[in-house]
Amino acid sequence: MGPKPQHVRAEETAVCVAVRVRPLLPKEVLHGQQSCVRIDPDQKTLTLGTNRHFQFQDVLDEACSQESAYNRCVQSLLESFFQGFNVTVVAYGQTGSGKTYSIGEASISSISDDEQGIIPRAMAEIFKLVDENDLIDYTIRVSYLEVYKEEFRDLLEVQTSNKDILIREDDKGNVGKL
Repeated sequence: MGPKPQHVRAEETAVCVAVRVRPLLPKEVLHGQQSCVRIDPDQKTLTLGTNRHFQFQDVLDEACSQESAYNRCVQSLLESFFQGFNVTVVAYGQTGSGKTYSIGEASISSISDDEQGIIPRAMAEIFKLVDENDLIDYTIRVSYLEVYKEEFRDLLEVQTSNKDILIREDDKGNVGKL
């Protein structure tokens, strides 16, 4: 067991940025490629090449499990969510950087529980908490948006075209798509 992760509570900061370094893909190893980044988890820094240093609220290395990534980056957001705060998780990076793996695909039945990403884990926990608190009525709205080349696509609504999605905040502070 390593050191207990330090969680950043939503009340402490508006935005928390964590970086996750994925392991080399088998084809990259086959071609003799090597990682161009080094991380220092204690200092929460990532070094690109030899001298470009970046610091984040959390740095997850290649060995970080899906469960650990979820616990360190997302789980505390659910506490804020159930206190009435809007929470958002964004996976950002170039193609092939591991966004889909980290976020997770609930529709892939062959993935074991250990390999499930953020979305299936968060949804399971949300519905568990709703079920445990049956004194309150909940309405849950979910969006799974992809932003690609400045166009939005809702991955849960296959028929929705990019131009049909507008994100707005109403006069009560509720954020949603129109």
